[in-house]
Amino acid sequence: MVLKVQIDNYCFSYCAEGDPNHPTILFLHGFMGNRFEFKQAIAILSKQFYCVAIDLLGHGQTTAINQRADQDDSYTIQSSANFVIKFLDLLRVDSCFLVGYSMGGRLALYLTIHFPQYFHRVVLESASAGLSSVDARCDRLAKDMQMATNLETGDFRLFLDNWYQQPIFANLRSHPHFAQMLEQRLNNSPSQLAKSLRNLSTGKQPSLWEKLSRNEIPLLLISGELDSKFVQINRQMQQLCRNSQLEVIPSCGHNIHFENPNLFIEKIKTFFVL
Repeated sequence: MVLKVQIDNYCFSYCAEGDPNHPTILFLHGFMGNRFEFKQAIAILSKQFYCVAIDLLGHGQTTAINQRADQDDSYTIQSSANFVIKFLDLLRVDSCFLVGYSMGGRLALYLTIHFPQYFHRVVLESASAGLSSVDARCDRLAKDMQMATNLETGDFRLFLDNWYQQPIFANLRSHPHFAQMLEQRLNNSPSQLAKSLRNLSTGKQPSLWEKLSRNEIPLLLISGELDSKFVQINRQMQQLCRNSQLEVIPSCGHNIHFENPNLFIEKIKTFFVL
């Protein structure tokens, strides 16, 4: 069943499973995902936790109530974080566990640093602290702007095919349920995804690297062994953040919760019940 809540000019869709009296876990999906991103993990974790997953702005069934008031600056990481906090307030969740994947992981780290009072422990799967140099951010933003234009003007299925040709998804493409995942991605709106890509781009978000040393919330950094880029990024993050630990998952690429859900669930449960 789809649950909905109005926040400002937007109607956010979400799902919730488990006993509301149990500790809450909030799940944040990656780019082109939705509230079903962690479906396999939630099916198991909801036996011990109250699991909530939201469609972030530009994804799934979250929509603007008044299209004329749909502003690009609502899609930035700062605004996205504010929406998440308002969402937790409306659900009367004073504090919870947090899990974020890729784009959702960057948002989760931003939330952890700027709203630490809301979170007990945080899991960041295949996430980063952004880009530290101005040149790197400019280069990435230019690439994401071009991809956003391709989303708006080209064939969406072809865009998906090209997106998953990236080296970080090499292992994912051989997964027996990869075709089903692609079909789920097609449920998104290309024009809305383009807004998200432009405004929640790694090239547009503020770098969080210099803030890691001041973080006091325990972090579990999860990377796939075959995703060498993010293994290196997460090792750097672990070195800077004293309250973090790194788990490199064998035989996995970027999308660990999809490629090896059982081990992903095991790592989360161990981390959250400490």
